[in-house]
Amino acid sequence: MSSQKTMPKQAEVNIGLVGHVDHGKTTLAKALSGEWTDRHSEEIRRGISIKLGYADVTFFKCGSCRGAAAYTTSPKCPKCGGKAEPLRRISLVDAPGHEVLMATMISGAALMDGAILLIAADEKCPQPQTREHLAALEIIGVDKIIIAQNKVEVVSEKEAVANYNQIKRFVAGSIAENAPIIPISAMFGTNIDFLIQTIEQVIPTPKRDLDKPGLFYVARSFDINKPGTRPKDLLGGVIGGTIIQGKVSVGDELEIRPGIPVKGKSTITYEPIFTSVKSIQTGTGKSLKTAHPSGLIGMGTNLDPSLTRADALIGNLAGPTGKLPPIVQQVTLESHLLKRVVGMVEQTVVQGIKPNETLMLIVGSSATVGQVTNIGGKDKISFTLRKPVAVIPNQRVAISRQIEMRWRLIGWGTVVAE
Repeated sequence: MSSQKTMPKQAEVNIGLVGHVDHGKTTLAKALSGEWTDRHSEEIRRGISIKLGYADVTFFKCGSCRGAAAYTTSPKCPKCGGKAEPLRRISLVDAPGHEVLMATMISGAALMDGAILLIAADEKCPQPQTREHLAALEIIGVDKIIIAQNKVEVVSEKEAVANYNQIKRFVAGSIAENAPIIPISAMFGTNIDFLIQTIEQVIPTPKRDLDKPGLFYVARSFDINKPGTRPKDLLGGVIGGTIIQGKVSVGDELEIRPGIPVKGKSTITYEPIFTSVKSIQTGTGKSLKTAHPSGLIGMGTNLDPSLTRADALIGNLAGPTGKLPPIVQQVTLESHLLKRVVGMVEQTVVQGIKPNETLMLIVGSSATVGQVTNIGGKDKISFTLRKPVAVIPNQRVAISRQIEMRWRLIGWGTVVAE
C-alpha cells in the first residue's frame, strides 16, 4: 500500500494565506498544492482574488534527508528520490487582499486555525492591507502565524535585509511579534521546504470536540448543474465551507440560518431553510461519509439549486434542526476600538462610535450592516441589524466604518448574551 493511501481523506487544519494585493498568496497556494485558487473568471481577468479560494495539500517527510530538505509535498523525495512518509493534510484558504474586498477576508479569518502572512520583499512594509490583514487576524483570534517574505528573487541581499528589518518593526507589539520570518520565492519554489517545516512546527492541529452539535460556516454556495440540464437530471445545490464544531454525516438533516429573504409589502424577513446531506466532498474531490472540523468541504444537498447559485447562501450557519444559535435582528457588543483606522495610507485616528451611526459587522462568515441604537457602560454598544444573523455567545465580531466611500476596519466586539 502506498503512503498516499494511508493519509486521511479530509484535511486536519485550515491555514489562511493573507496579505496585501499582489504579494503572492495565490502563487504560494499553487507552489504548495499545485492548484490555482483563482477559479472565478472575473478573478482571472482582473488578476486578483475576489472569492475565497481553497486547495488541499499533503505534507510528507523523507526519512533519509535531514533538516528542512526532508519536507516536501510529494511521496517521492525530490532531493534523494527516496520514499517520503505522509505527515498530515492541510487546507489552504486563499483570502483576497484588495482593500475593497476586506469583508471577504475577515469572514475568511473565521475559517482559519493559523495563517501565513505574505509580505513582498520589493515593497515598503507595511502596505495598507498588510496592516489591515494582521489586525483582522488579531480580531478573529488567529495567533498561529508565519510570515513569508516573498519575492526575494527580485531584490538584492541588502534590500532583503532592509525589508526584513521593516517587517520586524511592523510586527513589534502585535500578535505576530514572535512569528518566524521565512524568505521565499513562491514563483520559483525557493525555500518552500523551510516553509513546510515551519508550518509543521508552528501551526499544530487543534483539538476538536466531536460530541457538540455540528456547526458549519457557509463560505461558498454553488449550482453545479450545466445550462440545459433536464429537470429530471438536476442535482441539488452545494454549500461549501468548514465545520467549526461537532461533525456532519451523509444523511443528516440540516437547518440553515438565517436562511433566505422573504419580501413582504414593506419589509424583508428571513426564513430558515431545511435540507438533508446527500454527499460530502473535500476540496480535492474525495468523498466522505462523515466530516469533522478542519479543512474546507462541500456538501451536496437536496436544495433547489436556485437557492445556492452565485454564493447566495454565504454567511449562513448550518447545523442540526433545532440546535442552531438563535437568529437575531438586535445584538449587543462589548466593543474594542483600534487606535488608528487600518487599510489607509494615512494614519487616521479612530473616532468613537456615535448614536445612530451605521457600521458594518462581520459575524462569523456573514457581513451585515448595523445601526447603533444604544451606547452603554463598559463600552457596550447595541445594534439593529439590516440583515439578521445567527449569533454564537461570546463570538468576536469585526467592526468597520465607511470612510472615503469604503468600509475600513476600526475595531471589534464580543457578543454579549442577552
